[in-house]
Amino acid sequence: MCKRCDWGTKNELMISYHDEEWGVPLHDDDKLFEFFVLEGFQAGLSWQIVLNKRENFRKAFDHFNPQKVAAYSEDKIQELIGDKSIIRNKQKIRACVNNAQRFLEVQKEFGSFDRYIWKFVDYKSIQNRFKTIGELPAKTELSDAISKDLKLRGFKFVGSTVIYAHMQATGMVNDHLVDCFRYREVQ
Repeated sequence: MCKRCDWGTKNELMISYHDEEWGVPLHDDDKLFEFFVLEGFQAGLSWQIVLNKRENFRKAFDHFNPQKVAAYSEDKIQELIGDKSIIRNKQKIRACVNNAQRFLEVQKEFGSFDRYIWKFVDYKSIQNRFKTIGELPAKTELSDAISKDLKLRGFKFVGSTVIYAHMQATGMVNDHLVDCFRYREVQ
């Protein structure tokens, strides 16, 4: 049996997410937007709750197509607020539409969201060397700086903790524990 990060052993969905996605450097703008949305909805909740509803989110939010989400009307927003299959937080839903609009502005300015977000880590993953789950930070000075920049650009629900979770999920930082079999695989 292979050694995993402790959090990634709770159930099959978490195991699959840990083993196949978390910490893998991600450079596809549509996938980056998906994680951006999901991390925003996670704020104040557990990742397990969001992961359980991920497929429902994909359907509800047009497979996280930022162009489509950016154009959502008030009727569509009200439909989402009434959708029991997703997290129905009005502020987070409205923030998602706003963030899609800001995401497109960043794409226009930088050529891609990938080019913008990865510049903060000089376009390569930060390789941390944590031995226990307790060592993992909730945020860092770097996530503080990215959060601040995103807020200046008009993004919502992008606090430093949300941004650090995004960095972990998309491989901007390798926070797999050093004895986890994925640590070396995502380097």
